[in-house]
Amino acid sequence: MTDTLPDRSSTRLHLDGQTVELETVLAVAEGRLRVALSDSPEFRERIAAGPAFLERLLEEEGVVYGVTTGYGDACTRSVPANQHAELPRHLYTFHGCGLGEVLDIESARAVVLVRLVSLCRGVSGVSLDLLERLVWLLEEDVIPVIPAEGSVGASGDLTPLSYLAAVLCGEREVFDRGQRRPAAEALAERNLAPYRLRPKEGLALMNGTAVMTALACLAYGRAERLSRLATRITAMNAWALDGNPYHFDADLFAAKPHPGQQRVAARLRRDLGQADVDDATPRNSSRLQDRYSTRCAPHVIGVLEDSLPWLRSFIENELNSANDNPLIEPVVGKVMHGGHFYGGHIAFAMDSLKTLVANIADLLDRQLALLVDTRYNHGLPANLSGAGACRAALNHGYKAVQIGVSAWTAEALKLTMPASVFSRSTECHNQDKVSMGTIAARDALRVLALTEQVVAGVLHGACQAVDLRRALDTRLPPVLAAFQQRCRECIAFVEEDRALEADLRYLCAHMTELTEGIHGD
Repeated sequence: MTDTLPDRSSTRLHLDGQTVELETVLAVAEGRLRVALSDSPEFRERIAAGPAFLERLLEEEGVVYGVTTGYGDACTRSVPANQHAELPRHLYTFHGCGLGEVLDIESARAVVLVRLVSLCRGVSGVSLDLLERLVWLLEEDVIPVIPAEGSVGASGDLTPLSYLAAVLCGEREVFDRGQRRPAAEALAERNLAPYRLRPKEGLALMNGTAVMTALACLAYGRAERLSRLATRITAMNAWALDGNPYHFDADLFAAKPHPGQQRVAARLRRDLGQADVDDATPRNSSRLQDRYSTRCAPHVIGVLEDSLPWLRSFIENELNSANDNPLIEPVVGKVMHGGHFYGGHIAFAMDSLKTLVANIADLLDRQLALLVDTRYNHGLPANLSGAGACRAALNHGYKAVQIGVSAWTAEALKLTMPASVFSRSTECHNQDKVSMGTIAARDALRVLALTEQVVAGVLHGACQAVDLRRALDTRLPPVLAAFQQRCRECIAFVEEDRALEADLRYLCAHMTELTEGIHGD
């Protein structure tokens, strides 16, 4: 993860209430894209209309939920007029009880952007000044320190988002260009006074799905890369195992028309040098049927590939929604009380994603188990040891890596229990059905991290296996040869036993770079 803001281009995302794509969130989170509010008069007038309408409501009726009343089940409790200005501060203050690890800087940047995108829809009753302050956080790279635990996912991400609201007001802590420090110091150093939240602005900042949605955007990006990398590693392992490349025949996969599954099979054909020889598929190849972990790889990875479009739809719809409560519609003059803070779509998407990803960990774990076992690896040395005959008894190759891969896989599989089914009645039974979307998103990221560790271990072993097979058969397909060369620039062949932790950590940290250019279809 990026701890300090990298150099960025002058290109900016100009927010005007229009749709923002998932990849845009990733670019901002990674510091590759700057953010500004649109100069469009129409956009700015629409934003200004919200607070103006709210002020008229207060003059005419004197009662607005969360502005003149308590929050949640305290909505029937009127707050005296002389205390209205204090109410937003009390909201973020009593929610300052988050625990657990804090979100990394990229995730926290994504949270700020996602909340900003929602508020720019113009139906949350917030001022242009508040939106400018959120942009300022991203521009200055003054990012809230947000504890990851404490949200049930409805009413939105109240507790973690209280840290965003508090930071705007000069309280709690920030990552200031990567360094953790008090928010008050970061603002004072830049001669910026703490922001004073206006009526409804505390509620608008906190009563939404920004944390779970931000984490979902990051999870999606990692899962999409994982699908392509797992396919490439499968091709390496199939070749190293002297497997049957015709298991991925185009006519075979035309008979089961899942497009993602077909796409994975096509990628495997290209990687294995079979893309243009489908007509030459023999009626009975020398190896009739390989084991499922290679033969059925398109059927496993393909489920993730076929799920990516609807996962994107769920995440991007939530990203581009107004999801606080109540919504203020100044154009038609309505205050709309509802439950858009409920994160059910993100919860289901993330519960699904973690199962899809854990299955890929399981697939690759089984492939490595075949590679290290002389009963199944068709002539490769035991445990992929690169030692010569006189040193073979002393060396144990990838024996411990295979154990580690199995452990990481088991932990990933254990975490696939859906979070969304564990709704708890909270807040005096006002929040009596909640989404657990933030927990589901955090689980998905943990499963991704474990699966990336599996990928690192299996990729290291695959490179070793490919080199060992090349000693027996030099006809490595060109695509795999080029990728093998890229990997060998990072990790060396294991001849004598050595500690591989540093190599594995390097692969985990550079997963994105390794995936660049893979299967760019």
